[in-house]
Amino acid sequence: ALGRAARARCRGRFLAVTGSVGKTGTKEALRLALEAHGPTHASSGNLNNQWGVPLSLARLPPDARFGVFELGMNHPGEIAPLARQVRPHVAIVTTVEAVHLEFFPSVEAIADAKAEVFEGMDGDGAAVLNRDNPMFEGLAGAARGGGLGRIVGFGRDPRAEARLLDCRLHGSGSDVSAAILGERLDYALPVPGLHHVLNSLAVLAAVALAGGEPAVAAAALARLRPIEGRGARLHVPAAGGTIEVIDESYNASPVAVRAALEVLARSRPGGGGRRIAVLGDMLELGREGPRLHAELAEAVVGAGVDLVLTAGALMRHLSEALPPERRGPHAADSAALLPAVIDTVRPGDVVLVKGSLGSRMKPIVEALAGLGVHLPASRQ
Repeated sequence: ALGRAARARCRGRFLAVTGSVGKTGTKEALRLALEAHGPTHASSGNLNNQWGVPLSLARLPPDARFGVFELGMNHPGEIAPLARQVRPHVAIVTTVEAVHLEFFPSVEAIADAKAEVFEGMDGDGAAVLNRDNPMFEGLAGAARGGGLGRIVGFGRDPRAEARLLDCRLHGSGSDVSAAILGERLDYALPVPGLHHVLNSLAVLAAVALAGGEPAVAAAALARLRPIEGRGARLHVPAAGGTIEVIDESYNASPVAVRAALEVLARSRPGGGGRRIAVLGDMLELGREGPRLHAELAEAVVGAGVDLVLTAGALMRHLSEALPPERRGPHAADSAALLPAVIDTVRPGDVVLVKGSLGSRMKPIVEALAGLGVHLPASRQ
């Protein structure tokens, strides 16, 4: 009730972000881009469920010019009531992928659940959808069926209205050229990964649809920083070099692990250093889990990862699918794997740590962060 009252008294423009992956990073980029235009309220962290969204709405200042809300789900029917509370003018669906398959019969069913966001929108609303995603037409049809007046595609597809023209990816970010609703923009994005580049197109389109200036928003994105657990980097000093840790410990799905491996591929180890992935189970994949884990082996090889350490019953399938020279220690869980991680890393290494929240990979990140003090002299 407090959330609905706060929403009713605020005359600002409201934006919602949903999708299988990339919600929180996109929400944070959108917050930054809109803050350059005026007072902006955004849900903190990932307050994106039936408790978090009303709480975020209740905290909404009446003078906010923009409100940005993340809407999450892992079952059908969860997004519709959240969307009806937020009543967004603009909705971004980052992508639809094979996550939460334990609770859905197909990726198409996941798309239907994401499309519930349109149930909270009016005819003057706009949807920003991933033009490169196979679910685009289905989502666009649902948006039209919901009476939305504007549908904007983003991505590399030539038909996208927010289109990537050119992009130079490097280890610490990207230089981007894009056409946003007919306007050519060149901007720097200081977070690495093509997935962030593509989501920035959605952000700039959403800003334009909410009445902002894409050029102003693009300049603001130069201040974007990776989020803890979602790509934040730690540089751990050690004698003879530095250990770089990429903290992706908050969550994992097949598409997100592939994106993180691509970022690891572009990292630059120090002298004698290696690219190492420490991976925990990807949960909620249902019967497809073993196959989806094993299929990551190809992405590991393609990314030039030198060594993969794995934790969990599902990640054993990846471990067994890896070429022997890339196969590191495997353990039943992250706690059991930790000693092997500490024993393996050395100065110069870049270490990616990723797994679903239930895989408890964060303690490995924390242990690596303290390694500069504890690394044995023989390995420093």
